[in-house]
Amino acid sequence: MPASPPDADLAAVSAGLDALDAPAAATRPPLWKRLTKSLLPPLVTVVIVIAVWQALWASAWWPEFKLPAPLDVWGEFWTTASSGELLDVVWTSVHRAVLGFLAGVAIGTPLGLIVARVPVVRAAIGPLLIGLQSLPSVAWVPAAILWFGINDAAIYFVVLLGSVPSIANGLVAGIDQVPPLLPRAGKVMGAGRIDAARFILLPAALPGYLAGLKQGWAFSWRSLMAAELIAISPQLGMGLGAYLSHGQDFNDMPKVLAAIFLILIVGVGIDLLVFRPLERSVLRARGLTSAL
Repeated sequence: MPASPPDADLAAVSAGLDALDAPAAATRPPLWKRLTKSLLPPLVTVVIVIAVWQALWASAWWPEFKLPAPLDVWGEFWTTASSGELLDVVWTSVHRAVLGFLAGVAIGTPLGLIVARVPVVRAAIGPLLIGLQSLPSVAWVPAAILWFGINDAAIYFVVLLGSVPSIANGLVAGIDQVPPLLPRAGKVMGAGRIDAARFILLPAALPGYLAGLKQGWAFSWRSLMAAELIAISPQLGMGLGAYLSHGQDFNDMPKVLAAIFLILIVGVGIDLLVFRPLERSVLRARGLTSAL
C-alpha cells in the first residue's frame, strides 16, 4: 500500500485540529421545551414559597401585623399599581441605578486596565480596591449626606463606590487569566497600548469582565437601596427604598413586603434580561454550550 504524501498528512492533521477548535454543533430544542426548562422551575419555587407562607399565616404563629396574608400583600401591590404610583416608584430607582452603573463602567473599566497592566499602580491601589469592594456601601451614606446634602449627588456617590471596585476587580481578574502569548502576538503584529487593550485584552478577559459587571450591577442596586432608605427627601422623589421606609414608618407590613418583592423582582429581571443573554452569547462564542 503506497504511503500517503506528507502534504496530505499535514492537511489531515490541520483539519483534525480545526475540528477540535470549532464549537460543537448543538441541536436547538423546540421553543416549548426551552420555555418549560427556563420558566417551570422558578414558577414551581414561587408556588411553594406562597404555599408555605399561606400555611404559616393560617397557623397564626405570628400576629397579623408581623406576617400578613399573601392576599394582603397582593392587594397592596395591586392598589399601588392601579393608582400609577408603582411605575413612578420603580422608574425612580431603576433609572438612578442604570445611570450610576453606566458611570461605574466608564470609571471602573479604564481603572481596571491600569491596575492590571501597571505594576506600581496595582501595588498602590490594588488592596484598596479589594477593601472598598468588601466595605458595605451603607457605610458611605452618612458621609455622602454630610458632603453633598440629601440630593441625587449623594445617592450617585454611594452607587459609584459600590460598583466601581467590583467592575475594576473583575476586569483585573479577567486580564490575569489571559495567556501571555496573546499580548506578545499583538505586540509583534504592531498593536499599540490602546489597540492591544481594545482588540486583545478586553475580548480575552471578557468572561471575568462580565462577571465583574454582573457583580457591579448587584452592588449598584444594593447601594442604591441603602442610600434611598436613609436619604429621604421630597426633592428626591419616591423610590423603592423610600417606599420601603414609608411602610416601616407606618407599621404597614404589607407595604414593606411588597417593596421587598419589588426590589427582588427588579434585580432578578435585570439579570435575566441583560446579563444572562450576554453571558450566554459569550459562552456560545467560546463553544461552552454545555454550561448553557
